[in-house]
Amino acid sequence: MDGPRCLRPHAQLLARAVARPATTARRGRLGSKTPVRRKSGPYGYTQAKALVYSRHGEPADALKLHTHSISPSIPSSSVLVRTLAAPINPADINTVQGTYGAKQPLTSLIGTAEPSAVPGTGRPRQRQPVLRAGLGMRPLDVGSGQWFIQNGANSGVGRAAIQFGRLWGLRSINVVRDRETTAETDALKRELVALGANVVVTESQFLSREWRDRLADITRGGREQVGLGLNCVGGKSATALARSLGDGAAMVSYGGMARQPVALPVGLLIFNDIRFVGFWLSRWNQQDPTGRRHMVDDILSLIRDGKFKDVPVEEIKWDWDTQEATLRDAVQNGLQGFRKGKGLFVFGDT
Repeated sequence: MDGPRCLRPHAQLLARAVARPATTARRGRLGSKTPVRRKSGPYGYTQAKALVYSRHGEPADALKLHTHSISPSIPSSSVLVRTLAAPINPADINTVQGTYGAKQPLTSLIGTAEPSAVPGTGRPRQRQPVLRAGLGMRPLDVGSGQWFIQNGANSGVGRAAIQFGRLWGLRSINVVRDRETTAETDALKRELVALGANVVVTESQFLSREWRDRLADITRGGREQVGLGLNCVGGKSATALARSLGDGAAMVSYGGMARQPVALPVGLLIFNDIRFVGFWLSRWNQQDPTGRRHMVDDILSLIRDGKFKDVPVEEIKWDWDTQEATLRDAVQNGLQGFRKGKGLFVFGDT
């Protein structure tokens, strides 16, 4: 899309789409109409499309494909940006549904991870990685071989945690949902182990009575305690995660995809001194923009060096003629399980 970000009242932009000049028809020699690309209006405005909504609901019902015009002239203080792609994040879907924790007005913009091309940008500076503990918790020591455990291990965050754990000399226990077949489950386990996972278990194994004995085997009878838990699910999975932690450990919740409350045994608070904290990336981005920039630079550097792999994606091509139903369904399916990868709108040339 070529043009600045703009919104109409009571409409919220989910993904900035491709922009193109309007087309008019020109009659040929045999009376046929040949489309001619022209700018719309007498001042050369450019047409663009976006998915918007004016009420909360399921994406398949609430999202509409909206066409709007972009002025050919922008203020000197503005930057013209062409959006290349836009991921379909669970938080974006929850915002459309009206179930996200932070209620946004219908005139605001959602979507936080869109690659864009900006003319005239310089080469990013490189910086050495720094590990900081920004939460009220006991940090894990880099290179110590300490254990951490996480649910949602196949998610983008889960895969990143596995790889950072490997790079930082930590060991991970990873919980994934059972696939439809044993072969599919085993294939996923092998994929995560290849990224650096030390242990991968299914949710059925994790919630079973045998898990305590399995955990004791993993941690040498509890002599190697689990110092950190990462929770993005909630419900029974979060409770089992908390019960797997050692004394003085911390459980960080950054999501609740099960949409179930987290039940925490009071004994873990009193006798095990376990800390329960939350993490919201959007707030951290606002509070520490410099840290965010350094984080992005560090990750990009690791990717360039072949030390970090991004999450698999399932591309949804968005051209000017792509139907509204196709785009709505792609967003609606963003919360469905067992996808090939994270949904990603890729905007085509027009």
